[in-house]
Amino acid sequence: MEENNENVREREVDLKVIFSVLKKNIIPLVLVTVIFGACFYVYSSFFVTKRYSASAILIVNNRSKDNNVINSAEITAAQSLADVYSIIIKSDAVLQPVLTDENLRANYARHSSMTYEKLRNSISVSNVNSTQVISITMTDVDASYARDVVACIVDKAPAIIKDKVEAGSVNEISEAKINNSGKPVSPNSTRNALIGALIGFVLTLAVVLIKELTNNTFKTEEDIVNVLDIPLLGIIPSVETKEFNKDV
Repeated sequence: MEENNENVREREVDLKVIFSVLKKNIIPLVLVTVIFGACFYVYSSFFVTKRYSASAILIVNNRSKDNNVINSAEITAAQSLADVYSIIIKSDAVLQPVLTDENLRANYARHSSMTYEKLRNSISVSNVNSTQVISITMTDVDASYARDVVACIVDKAPAIIKDKVEAGSVNEISEAKINNSGKPVSPNSTRNALIGALIGFVLTLAVVLIKELTNNTFKTEEDIVNVLDIPLLGIIPSVETKEFNKDV
C-alpha cells in the first residue's frame, strides 16, 4: 500500500515537473510550432506541384434484352462484372488505344510521350460501394488533360469490354468532369501546415525535456531534500549588491 502511494506521489511530481517545463518554455514552443506550420504551408502552396483530378461514372448492366425485370441474381452478377470491368479498364487492351488516340495527340503534345505505365499509375478504377457502378478517376498536373483522357477511356472502354467479355453491357452515367470545382486535389496545404506545426511542437518539446532531464543542478530546496534525502538545516538568502551596500 505504501509502495502504491509512493508511485502515485512520484507520478504527481513528474507531472508537475513536465507542466513546469512546459509553462517555462511556452514561448519557444508556440513560436517554433507556428514557424514550422507556416513553412510547411508556404512550401505546399508555392513549391509543390499541384495536381488535379477528373472522373466519370459507368454502370454495368447484366439484364437480358428481352427481360425488363431486374432480379437480385442479375444485380449480383452485375456487381461481379463491375470488378472484372475495373481490371479490364486499366489493362493495355483499353489504355493502349487511348495512348494512340489522334485527338489527344493533337491537343496535348505531352500525350505523345505518355507511356502505358505512367497512364495506368495515374488512373484509379473502382466500383462504388461494392455496387455495379464504376468510377474512373485520373489525377494529373493538367486538369483539362485528365478530363479528356477519362472521356476517351469512357468512349473506348464499352466496345472493348463487350468484345473481350461478351457478357452484360456498360453504359455512361456521368460524363468526364473535373473534380473539386477545378481546384487542386493535392497538395493539401492546410493539412500539411497542421502536420508541420505538430512536428515543430514535438521536436521543441523533446529538446526542452531532454535539456531539463539532463540538467543535474539543484534549483529548489525541495530538490536537495528529495535527491539527497537529508534534512534542510538552513538557507543562505540571495542578497543583491545594491541592498548589501545600502545596509552597510
